[in-house]
Amino acid sequence: METRKLGNSDIRITPVGYGAWAIGGSGWEFAWGPQDDADSAVSGTGHSEEVVARALKEWRGPRPYVFTKCVLRWDEKGNVRKEFSAASIRRECEDSLRRLQLDTIDLYQIHWPPEDNGPGLEEAWQALAALKKEGKVRWIGVSNFDAQQIRRAEKIAPVTSLQPPYSLIRRQIEAETLPYTEKQEIGVIVYSPMASGLLTGAMTRERAAALPPDDFRSRNPEFREPRLSKNLQLVDRLRHVAARHSRSTPGEVAIAWTLRHPAVTGAIVGARNARQAEGVMRAGELKLTANEIAEIEGVAAVVGVR
Repeated sequence: METRKLGNSDIRITPVGYGAWAIGGSGWEFAWGPQDDADSAVSGTGHSEEVVARALKEWRGPRPYVFTKCVLRWDEKGNVRKEFSAASIRRECEDSLRRLQLDTIDLYQIHWPPEDNGPGLEEAWQALAALKKEGKVRWIGVSNFDAQQIRRAEKIAPVTSLQPPYSLIRRQIEAETLPYTEKQEIGVIVYSPMASGLLTGAMTRERAAALPPDDFRSRNPEFREPRLSKNLQLVDRLRHVAARHSRSTPGEVAIAWTLRHPAVTGAIVGARNARQAEGVMRAGELKLTANEIAEIEGVAAVVGVR
């Protein structure tokens, strides 16, 4: 299987990795609705790490790399807040190591930057650098940062990787962030390449309308009109290309589209059961032609940039 070097690390990752956000279960602010742990192929308020730990315990091959994040804390009602203090980050790291049943986290990332570019960024990044020096984590990265915020972190310690949202309907990072990471040789692992399930081919108008209140997607304008119709037209184009390559889902093509960018090292893909995981994990082997990329983008190149 193809692997790619992640930034300045000694880690080589597969083009497609598993994202555990959706298997975190319900009862918190950004849940995907109810989740049966028995269905999980491997985020929630720490719960997804416990599910991953069970999967790792039963794993018979070489241990997969485990990446996780910090600075998001939650209360007893599942409401999430950002906390950038060094003490909080250290406590989060220890909690993650305990839930994952690991001695070291392969890649530890700041989940979100501070609002309004506040000063918490420097304290948080210094805390991650200290954890790396102590051997609690092997490499450190950021998520949802823009180029300016990455520059601020780089003044303190090297940034191994960036984890940004990127898909056919969310392309803002193409303007400045991806050119900067490519220039600095910072690894990029994109998340939500299938736009939280919107580009999988399984989402319909009826299903979007029926999303329960405890599914965060019910509040996402991409799942409602007028954007929904345009997004479903995009899925039809993906479906045509998928059929040409004898692929089972449009989602595989959506993932391959993100991987075609030279700055992108890999993509993490969420799945709520083994069947979903098997349907997308080989998307990294799909190579799209320039004509197919143009066919896929169509009007999406215009409507997808917001």
